[in-house]
Amino acid sequence: MDIYDPQMQVIHDSITIKTADPIGFIEITEKVRDAVKRSNIKDGIVTLTTQHTTTALCVNERCERLQEDMKELLTRFIPPGANYKHDHGTVDGRNNAHSHLMSLFLKTTEMVPVSKGKIEIGTWQSIFFIELDGPRAERNISVTIIGNDK
Repeated sequence: MDIYDPQMQVIHDSITIKTADPIGFIEITEKVRDAVKRSNIKDGIVTLTTQHTTTALCVNERCERLQEDMKELLTRFIPPGANYKHDHGTVDGRNNAHSHLMSLFLKTTEMVPVSKGKIEIGTWQSIFFIELDGPRAERNISVTIIGNDK
């Protein structure tokens, strides 16, 4: 089987966002759609990777109450200020051990199929960037789109 495809392209893009809450779910679905549209890739895959250790990505339902439930679960499971060792000597002065620990249970990368130039997600699905240590003036997501434009 020949897997070489001379029409295969790799497009790199990025998404930059500002966050406002200590823990927040920021929907980025439209930003991902825009990146795929700019790429002109018709069939392939888009890979999103957060470039921060206190953030995550997920595909889930867009429902404000559900996002509130998720925040409450994370803070109940890993509460801020629980005398974590990291908080006694951070590199940037932020007592954010809980944010790093939360990220252990979440994903830093999401992959979504692209078909006919559109991302393939379900009716109730949205793509979220999850801030675990906000607010932050700038957060970056690497976007890699692999596929063909035919």
